[in-house]
Amino acid sequence: MDFVLFSESVKNHRTMVFRIAYSYVKCVHDAEDVTQDVFLKLYKCTAEFAADENLKAWLIRVTINQAKSLLRSSWKSKRGELADLENSELASVGYLPENCLELYDYVESLKPKYRTIIYLYYYEQYSVKEIAGILKIQQSTVTTQLGRARNQLKEILLAEGYS
Repeated sequence: MDFVLFSESVKNHRTMVFRIAYSYVKCVHDAEDVTQDVFLKLYKCTAEFAADENLKAWLIRVTINQAKSLLRSSWKSKRGELADLENSELASVGYLPENCLELYDYVESLKPKYRTIIYLYYYEQYSVKEIAGILKIQQSTVTTQLGRARNQLKEILLAEGYS
């Protein structure tokens, strides 16, 4: 991959890759490792992307796979958890907008498959059809998971006193 194109890709998509990785691994350090691995794979990638959306979809898929791989690794399961940064620190390093901290906590309490769907739909503004293509699942599955995620968030927010 051309270095200038690679640099632009890192600049434009680093935060998205980190957020997706973090939603799976729940540790800033591990999410940074996944992010680094994803961009290393991109640098070594010989595929040509027709548009930025194709690149973005590829990055999302590789990020999810890398995060799942890390979670399955024996190294991860055997080493204890490192002390993680608080969400406010995530905001201070530019990975999370200040005004989203509380809602982010609620989204993070969902199962990974629901977090991913919510993130792609609301934060990255992908359509149900696009999400289905990225995650390689049926559109009806995306719709069902999105509905379940919304219902779970609604229950959480009602329990916290929001109306």
